Amino acid sequence: MGVTELSLDPAWRKSMIDKLLSGQRVDGGFGVHPYTKWTGAHWRLVSMVELGVQGRNRAARAAAMTVLDWIAAPSEPLIVAGKERRHASMEGNALAVCCHLGMAKSLRVRHLAEVLLRSQWPDGGWNCDEDPNAHHSSFHESLAPIWGLAEYHRQTGDGRARRAARRAGELLLEHRLFRSTGTGDVIHPEWLHIHWPHYWHYDFFHGLRAIARLGMLSDARADEATELLMKHRRADGTWRADGHRYWRLSGESGVEVVDWGDAHELVTAAALAMLQ
Repeated sequence: MGVTELSLDPAWRKSMIDKLLSGQRVDGGFGVHPYTKWTGAHWRLVSMVELGVQGRNRAARAAAMTVLDWIAAPSEPLIVAGKERRHASMEGNALAVCCHLGMAKSLRVRHLAEVLLRSQWPDGGWNCDEDPNAHHSSFHESLAPIWGLAEYHRQTGDGRARRAARRAGELLLEHRLFRSTGTGDVIHPEWLHIHWPHYWHYDFFHGLRAIARLGMLSDARADEATELLMKHRRADGTWRADGHRYWRLSGESGVEVVDWGDAHELVTAAALAMLQ
């Protein structure tokens, strides 16, 4: 079992995927913009892929087409001070989803990969900050592109995608996944917690998952984060989301389709997949 293939209870998995597909319209969407947080097709698909939805699932592929209608539409890049500013987590998530669904050879999916390759910053990551003085990549914006490019390489053999993903992995490792290279301090205390779903947010746990996808988990610079992962293991042998909850079940914004609870099913499976 690889880090992208989580061992989950089949009945629970099916139940969650069915809920994530509930309310799907005939056009493949869900009656809102694909990026609507967290009920749009973009976010539902990320969760479905994490759950291991079948690659040829027609409903999931129909939803992915609506995401591509949005994210792969022609647009002019925003260049500031010689660097492209982009919410690369959008392309990264969409690329990973489409590759999982067997759509890697689509011209529109290839376009997503090309956009990520074109917009990568010199330090190996991506950033949407329009401040001309911004010179360091955003970990939030760099996490999903690692996933997307790693999956694209896995499906197509594109060496450029692998090299770009590993460059971004180096960026995480240079920071030991959560520390400043200048002071050695923890960059943000929330990064020391586990979040599920994390959507576009970074933390040490999902940084480790990214490194594991790249086959770089044995690098000594990941040891501290791996030790932190072990400290999060509970007495019953499980791991659970213990960080800020980015979702809610009711309200005007940030509403989820399903109740993840503490997400111990997925968090435990993901942790074990890394440690195998």
